[in-house]
Amino acid sequence: MSISGVEVEKKAVPYPGIPTTADGAEAVVWVETHIGQAACAYPITSSSKMGEGFNYYVANGMRNLWGEPLVFIEPESEHSAASVCEGFAVAGGRVTTFTSGQGLVLMKEVLYTIAGKGLPVVFHIGARALTFHSLNVHAGHDDVMAVADTGWGIVFAKNAQEAGDFAAICRRAAESCGRPFLNVQDGFLTTHTVESILQPEPELLKEYVGEPRLRNLFDPEHPLMTGVVQNQDSYMKGKIAQRAIYARMAPALREAMDEWARLTGRRYHFVESYRMEDAEYAIVGMGSMIETAMATADFLRDQGKRVGVVHVTVFRPFPGPEIVEALRNVKAFAVLERMDNPIAQSNPLTAEIKASFADAIAGTPGYPQIDRVPIVYSGSAGLGSRDVRPGDIIATYEHMWNGRERRYFCLNVKHPLALEPPFDPDIRPAGSFSMRGHSVGGFGSVTTNKVIASFLGMLGFYVQAYPKYGSEKKGLPTTYYLTVANEPIRTHCEMHHVEFVPINDVNAFHHGNPLKGIQENGMVFIQTSKTRPEEVWAGIPKHAQDVIIKKNVRVFALDTVKIAREVAPTPDLEMRMQGIVLAGIFLRVSPVLQHLEASEEELFERVEDALRKWFGKRGEAVVQANLQAVRRGYEEVFEVPRQVMLASQNEAAD
Repeated sequence: MSISGVEVEKKAVPYPGIPTTADGAEAVVWVETHIGQAACAYPITSSSKMGEGFNYYVANGMRNLWGEPLVFIEPESEHSAASVCEGFAVAGGRVTTFTSGQGLVLMKEVLYTIAGKGLPVVFHIGARALTFHSLNVHAGHDDVMAVADTGWGIVFAKNAQEAGDFAAICRRAAESCGRPFLNVQDGFLTTHTVESILQPEPELLKEYVGEPRLRNLFDPEHPLMTGVVQNQDSYMKGKIAQRAIYARMAPALREAMDEWARLTGRRYHFVESYRMEDAEYAIVGMGSMIETAMATADFLRDQGKRVGVVHVTVFRPFPGPEIVEALRNVKAFAVLERMDNPIAQSNPLTAEIKASFADAIAGTPGYPQIDRVPIVYSGSAGLGSRDVRPGDIIATYEHMWNGRERRYFCLNVKHPLALEPPFDPDIRPAGSFSMRGHSVGGFGSVTTNKVIASFLGMLGFYVQAYPKYGSEKKGLPTTYYLTVANEPIRTHCEMHHVEFVPINDVNAFHHGNPLKGIQENGMVFIQTSKTRPEEVWAGIPKHAQDVIIKKNVRVFALDTVKIAREVAPTPDLEMRMQGIVLAGIFLRVSPVLQHLEASEEELFERVEDALRKWFGKRGEAVVQANLQAVRRGYEEVFEVPRQVMLASQNEAAD
C-alpha cells in the first residue's frame, strides 16, 4: 500500500495521518510551524514559498505546539540568515531556514561552523540549478552537491509526502545526534506540485519530536568556550575527534525512521529498492524523477523486462554498504543525476557508488562480500527542470540491456551524447483523467489548477497538479497540468497524454500544438467572447479542427473574461478570476465527477471549502465572489454540437 509513492505498512497505527492536498512547501511549513520556534530566512526561488508560508502563520499569531509564539527573521542575505540561525541555535533555540541555489552556496561558510559546533538545526532546500552559462531558477542538484562536504546530514524526498515527513524525521535525528540536516526536495517539481498526502497529526509531532529543550551554549551559568582559534597543535585533534560524534548520525537517523514507521505506518529507508529482487538492470538516483522511473519500471515489467529502481534517500551519511547490497546482483545499472560536472572523475553520486563498490570488492569491513562489479553507466537528466519522460527512462534501460559501450550519456536534449527514446508510453494509473491547460500570461490559471486539485482531493481522489513555471508574469505562454486518479500518481513529468485541454487564450493555437496528446473522445475548452457555436468553431484553426474531428473531441466554450469582470469584487482580481471560472467548467464537463454519489449542493460545499483554503485570508467577500465565478462557469458553459463541426467540414470540402 502507498500514498504518493510512499511505502505504507498495512497495520493499525496510532497516527495514520490527515488526508489532504498540499505541495512540498506546504507540507514542510505544516511541520515547522507546529514544532519550531523560529525561521531566519532570506527567501529565494524556489524555496520562497516555504519562507512565505512560515511568515504567514507568524503574521497571524500562530503559536507552536507548546504555546510559544513563532518568530520570523528576514536579514539582508542568505549568509546572514544562516548566521542568525546559528546564533539562535547556539542560544538553545529550535530554528530553521528555507533556501535554494545560490542562496545555499552563499550560506556555505556558515554551514561549516554550524556543523562544527554540533548545532542540531534543520534547513529545508528547494534544490535548484546553479548559474553556470545562464540563470535558471528550476530544479537541479548542483547546490546541494556544492555543500555536501560541510558535515550536514542530507536527505532527499521524491514527493510532497516525503518532504513533510522528512521535516519531522530530520529534526528528531538532528536533536538526537547533535548534528545538522538538510531536508532536500526538487525545486518547483516538488515544492510547488500539489499532491494527495497524509499530514502528520499535531499530537504525533508533539510526541515524536518533543518540546524544544536544546543546550544553550551561551548560558552564563554554564560557561563554554566555542569558536576559538586553534593552531598547529590543536586544530587537527579537534577535527578528528569529531568522527566519534559523526558516528552517531546514521544510528540516530535510522532510529528516527523506525519510530516514524511505528507511529504512522510510513516506512523509510536510507536506500529504497523497488522491484530489485530479480532485476538485471537498474536505475539509481535521487529526487522526483526516480518516482517516474518506478512507474516506468512497472510498465517494462509488464513487457517481461527484469528492471528495477534504487532511490538513494540519504546522501549523507553516505549508505555505501546498503547501495552495494541493493545493486550487487544486476548486470548493469545507470546513475541518473540532476547535474553535470564534466571535469570530475564522475558526477557526485556516481563517483560515491563506484567508490562503494571498490570498497566492497576489496573486502572492506562492513561491506557485502562481492566478486564482481556490475557495469556502471552515468547520465545527466532533468537539469534546470528539463523534462524527464518515461521514454527517457526506457532509453536508459535499453542502452544497458543492449550493452552499449558509452558509459556517460544525457537525456532529452539534442546532443551526440543523448539517448533517443524508442517510444514514450502512457504510464499514468489506469482510469486517470488528465488536464493540460494553455494560457498566455497566466490569468489565474495556476491557482485555479490548485483549487481544482484541492476539491478533488476533498472528494477522495488522488491528485497531482503543477504548473510549468517561468513565464506566467511575462505575458508568455503558460502551461499547467492536473491528473486525478483512484490510486497514487507517480509521474513527475509534463503530461503528453491528456483528456481535457482548456485553452484560456485562443492564441495558444499559434504558439505551439495545444492539442498534442489529446486522447480519443477527449474535451477542449476555449475562452471566447463569441456566444454562437458556429462562431466559436470558425475561430479554431483548420489544423486543430481536423484533430478535433478525427479524435471525436468535444468542444466547450464560454466568456470567462466577462464573468470575471462581473463578479470580481475589485478590478485587480478580474484577470485571476478568469481562471477560477474554469473550475466550474471542469466540474461540469469532467467525467470523473459523474461517478460521485453527491448532490450538486454537496459538491459546491466542497468547492467552497477549497476556495476558503486558498482565498480565506482575503476575506469572505473574495471567497463568495470566487464561488459565484465557479457556479457561473458550471452553469453557463456551452458545447459546440458535432453537427456544427461536420457541417463546416462538408462546406469546406464542397
